Amino acid sequence: MTRSLIQRGELYTGDVKTETPSRAGSEKTVSTAAGQSRFHTDLWLCFTVQNWILDFGRPIAMIIMPLEWFPLNKPSVGDYFHMAYNVITPFLLLKLIERSPTALPRSAVYLCIITFVMGASIHLVGDSINHRLILSGYQLHLSVRENPIIKDLKPASLIDSFELLYYYDEHLGHSMWYVPFFLILFLYFTGCFTQVKDEKMSYSGWLLLGPSAVYYWYLITEGQIFVLYVFTFFAMVATVMRQRRMGFVLDSNGRFLFYNFIITLGLVLVWVAYLWNDKVLRKKYPGIIYVPEPWSFYTLHIKGS
Repeated sequence: MTRSLIQRGELYTGDVKTETPSRAGSEKTVSTAAGQSRFHTDLWLCFTVQNWILDFGRPIAMIIMPLEWFPLNKPSVGDYFHMAYNVITPFLLLKLIERSPTALPRSAVYLCIITFVMGASIHLVGDSINHRLILSGYQLHLSVRENPIIKDLKPASLIDSFELLYYYDEHLGHSMWYVPFFLILFLYFTGCFTQVKDEKMSYSGWLLLGPSAVYYWYLITEGQIFVLYVFTFFAMVATVMRQRRMGFVLDSNGRFLFYNFIITLGLVLVWVAYLWNDKVLRKKYPGIIYVPEPWSFYTLHIKGS
């Protein structure tokens, strides 16, 4: 009788009945894995909404809002959007990592989050001043030294200061912001594999795919991070091929990320092809990799028309 009770996962000690820990632990593992493999509609929806409002909508809000509400010597509505983004996005990234089906290196995740916040904060300052310059006549499709409001500054050393500001905004800030961001997404992606062949993405995932991919198109073109994006995408493709040889396939969350990157690549290629023969933008973006920024296109072709 004792043997049969043990086989059923129960053990009597006098009048006290206990459950063997191996069975309880296995049930917990199975239930946890099942819960983590579901499509994270809440997180992906929050990511998409806050990206569109707080990042893409930030410069639009600065243009629409009356200048007297936010004087040039005070934070603008876009700055408050950026502050909210710098808090909400790291929180969502941490929640995404928490739901990863596999354990990820915590030290790497924490270091990425810290670097992300620092880079986004550097960009906050540079971008805030940059948009105030736009209100004063600064033209994004021209270099710093070629801008009418900059090139005649006296003393001439002030131009060097504005070039330093541009470096912090467009280069250092973007690098410290986007490199850890894409690294976290890739780390999460490496854990999105399962042996369940018939796991499909939910309808909510398909609905979010379009708006999410369009935002990533904006992120890559405006952030000038096409090289980083391509390296991340190739790493994802290599991971998928390796896991398939081992008998694993992407779960619904992994497919959402992977499809995002594929559609985004198509959108970027269409954007580049559309502006391929633009001589003014070609001058600002020389070299082999030519990916114009949407706001440079705006100041050149839309704002003045």
